[in-house]
Amino acid sequence: MVWGENMVELNNVSFRYGTEERQADEGSSLTGVSLTVRNGEFVLLTGPSGCGKTTVLRLINGLIPHFYPGHIEGEIRIDGKPITGQELYDTAMQVGTVFQNPRSQFYNVDTTGELAFDCENRGLPEAEIYGRIDETVQRFGIESLMDRNIFHLSDGEKQKIACASVDVAGTEIILLDEPSANLDDAATLALREMILKWRKQGKTIIAAEHRIAYLWDLIDRALILQNGRIIREIQGEEKTALTPQALADMGLRTITQESPADIDLPLLRDGDDPITLTNFTFAYPGAKHRIVDIASLTFASGEITAITGGNGAGKTSLLNCICGLEKSCKGILTFKGRTYDRKGRQKVCFMVMQDTGNQLFTESVLEEVLISLPKNTDNEKEAAIKILRSLDLEPFLNRHPQSLSGGQKQRLAIACAVASGREILLLDEPTSGLDYTHMMETAALLKQLQTMGITVLVVTHDSELIRTCCTRQYRINRLSYPS
Repeated sequence: MVWGENMVELNNVSFRYGTEERQADEGSSLTGVSLTVRNGEFVLLTGPSGCGKTTVLRLINGLIPHFYPGHIEGEIRIDGKPITGQELYDTAMQVGTVFQNPRSQFYNVDTTGELAFDCENRGLPEAEIYGRIDETVQRFGIESLMDRNIFHLSDGEKQKIACASVDVAGTEIILLDEPSANLDDAATLALREMILKWRKQGKTIIAAEHRIAYLWDLIDRALILQNGRIIREIQGEEKTALTPQALADMGLRTITQESPADIDLPLLRDGDDPITLTNFTFAYPGAKHRIVDIASLTFASGEITAITGGNGAGKTSLLNCICGLEKSCKGILTFKGRTYDRKGRQKVCFMVMQDTGNQLFTESVLEEVLISLPKNTDNEKEAAIKILRSLDLEPFLNRHPQSLSGGQKQRLAIACAVASGREILLLDEPTSGLDYTHMMETAALLKQLQTMGITVLVVTHDSELIRTCCTRQYRINRLSYPS
């Protein structure tokens, strides 16, 4: 491929976040980063959670310093022009971003309005806006998602809308921040097709990712970051010759794409102790179909069961029903000879949400784990620190939970689940923002919980996690219903 002029340039850029909490986060700062991305090039940024990948993207799209204040040294140029002092809306004319959590970038309740939002802000003629939307919808095959309530979409469906909104905007530079973190295998392949279309259009793409299998053959080169520095560049023959062990040694995920549906695990084996769900039904208000409709379902007690299926199949809704978050779900859970109604299930189950920021409430990491410990725990502080140490979180004892990286928040929520001491742990995509090392640590933790007799139900699209630690699988084959 022949590239044009330099589209994005970082010249000896160093950055430290302006708040006291972020200043303590060495992983989120950058030191002496130089990067040149040519017009039409596709560059992957990867490395451990908190290594600075997202910070690089924020510098390019202008969120730093307009939204995230801090001290910047060095020069950042887009299309040959320095962006220092440039207004955020001017940068947005050139750069579009798809975030890990698509909800953070939505401004409308309905999907069609969301796709039109950027063009409306630019004052484009109505006919042109509708024309752009029609082209994007057709190109990406998302007709079924139009005129829908965004808040009734699955996370994967929201991610498709986020990608489509960037496409409608027509920016020449596209930044992807962990875009596949919440996507099932089919949606990940659909994202790959979106990227292929952007490549054919000559878009310049920079992606920060841990799940690299779906795009590894599409990228021109990969940059590995560690502690805010670029430590290695991989391209050409080296990119295609890497062995699984070499990838693991560098802390990288697999480059082999695999669907959970291809992993052969049973739901039950002979001799399993049962956990039975009876009459579990749930539908969103005004929806024509139930998203959860279970007359009877049995899981294996004391096992690690992967709950898999397509985006919108009802996996997260099922977890919400099991742990008693959905008031309209009146089902009964039978476990160890006892039955539990909705309120009873709240006392025997602990759920780690997909968006872990919604369940972190205190002023420090240590306090977050302390409030999850049973009241009669001996040596509470020592017990909390031991749990945090097992999840590589001890260095952040006094940090505010909301100042952690996405992967660190995920591990903190799992630490709270461990601290609760409840017998059934429900986890919704616990490795969605984790690098290889911390994914393996999470898998080891789940296996450790299993040895303690704890039942783990984990909603996941992560085939690596399933192969590493899951012993059972329940696959929901139903597709999402239009709301």
